[in-house]
Amino acid sequence: MTEAFALLYSLMVGIGIGLIFFGGLWWTLNRDLRSWQPVWGFALSFIVRTGLALMGFYWLVQHQWQHLLSSLLGFFVVRLLFIYGQPLREMYLKKVSYEPKP
Repeated sequence: MTEAFALLYSLMVGIGIGLIFFGGLWWTLNRDLRSWQPVWGFALSFIVRTGLALMGFYWLVQHQWQHLLSSLLGFFVVRLLFIYGQPLREMYLKKVSYEPKP
């Protein structure tokens, strides 16, 4: 039973790593696309996000490889939510009127 909790913990850590990585990417894109020279912001964001993700996965792989797979599953679930959740987010945020236009 404790192994199941350990794998669930690894899944949650993977979700956290994914939220930091893809949330940071989303924040960087929204912030730096409006700046004059966004290359430095993109480069720094990439280095920080990748470094944090690699440190998290390295910490998990020291335990067992099953924990790494569980955390990667959580990471990719967050990736899918960030990719395919965008149309849903836009649908709920827009006040679309379905009345016919004259």
